Amino acid sequence: MTIKKNVLIYVLVLLGATSAFSGEDTLNLKARMEFPEESFAALGKRHAVPYIFADRDWYQWGCGVIKGGDGKFHMFYARWPQAYGHSAWLTHSEIAHAVSERPEGPYAYVDTTLSRVGGEWDAIQAHNPKIMKFGNKYYLYYIATQFDAEKKPATQDELIEIARRGGKGPRWNELRNNQRIGVAVSDSLCGPWKRCATPLIEPAGPIKNITVNPTVCQGGNGRFYMMLKGDTAGTDKWHRSQAIAIADTPEGPFVIQPKAAISDFDTEDADIWFDANRERFYALFHMHKNIGLITCEDGMNWQKAKSFKVTPDKVFFKTGIGEKYSVKRVERPFLLRDDRGSPVLLFAAVLDGQVSYNISLGFE
Repeated sequence: MTIKKNVLIYVLVLLGATSAFSGEDTLNLKARMEFPEESFAALGKRHAVPYIFADRDWYQWGCGVIKGGDGKFHMFYARWPQAYGHSAWLTHSEIAHAVSERPEGPYAYVDTTLSRVGGEWDAIQAHNPKIMKFGNKYYLYYIATQFDAEKKPATQDELIEIARRGGKGPRWNELRNNQRIGVAVSDSLCGPWKRCATPLIEPAGPIKNITVNPTVCQGGNGRFYMMLKGDTAGTDKWHRSQAIAIADTPEGPFVIQPKAAISDFDTEDADIWFDANRERFYALFHMHKNIGLITCEDGMNWQKAKSFKVTPDKVFFKTGIGEKYSVKRVERPFLLRDDRGSPVLLFAAVLDGQVSYNISLGFE
């Protein structure tokens, strides 16, 4: 099988049902996915041949999935043209919508939900989506950016050049540090979507420079908890922290809490939920080599879960025709859950540096 270099992967692994004691941290995702240390899953024994959803024209990265009123599963994911290089996530990302009859796929592209051109604060880029339903409305949280107001905007040719030079470009940090979180709201998963006129939240407390990669859940008390990433305040080192913000409505205003959820090690891409069976919060995140799990009871004072490490340091995949390859990056975890917050299916964006495609692995 020949797959074009630098395509990105989604991984889905079916999880079984569990029993739990209220209030106790009993969630062990790694055990339920039966990861041996040397591989990502017990492929060839308990798992079906993976579905592959490839698009040679687009990079794809990160997703949120929700079951619609039509009984189908709707995936919202970031994508940008392969022609501009992988760093074009900052300059050319848009949010697309794909649909499947089954949670594990196969998914088929339907439409572009949010173009990369929005209003003033989100004039460039729509990226890293998370889809939620609260009440009778759907909330699509995402990130976007713009150029500094006092400086001239870039032409399309300049944006392409910024993307191709990546972090070495003269205006990369300008766009990077203007990234903020927003939300689009709709009565239907098929739109129309109303984008917010201003960002939901600015850097404060334990984070500075940026507010990105939002994930939102509703706690048992009815309030809304957002976990988000920013540069760690109080240091000039390259270090990112996960902050917590709380609101009374899904559209905010969200208030960042003084204490970070994670600050003692560098992390990315959280996914938060409230487990009603255990009466506690959980959050997945990636820490460059693997995916970790943290937990708390109040939504603010987080610690490592008893089963902290979800994936092994070295990850392998095996295709349906016996090919095996090593994966270098496993990021953007998203856990599809039932109505009480119990795990159903795990998604992750994966880049191995050699091949890329969307993959789903389900139990036979």
